[in-house]
Amino acid sequence: MNTPPVKTPCIKVCAIDAATGLCLGCARTLPEIGRWMAMGEDGRQEVMADLPARMSRLEDLGKR
Repeated sequence: MNTPPVKTPCIKVCAIDAATGLCLGCARTLPEIGRWMAMGEDGRQEVMADLPARMSRLEDLGKR
């Protein structure tokens, strides 16, 4: 049985903003990026739900 690939918000723009601790490409934190494969589907969905607000924050700060 083929398992679907793990969904990821990564857009291959990996740069962590020192002020917010968020990746400027995907808006995840370094710990979230490092644990992504191990955190399970529920954990990944929880982070994914937070990303739009994080992206808006980065945009409001002029980081994106």
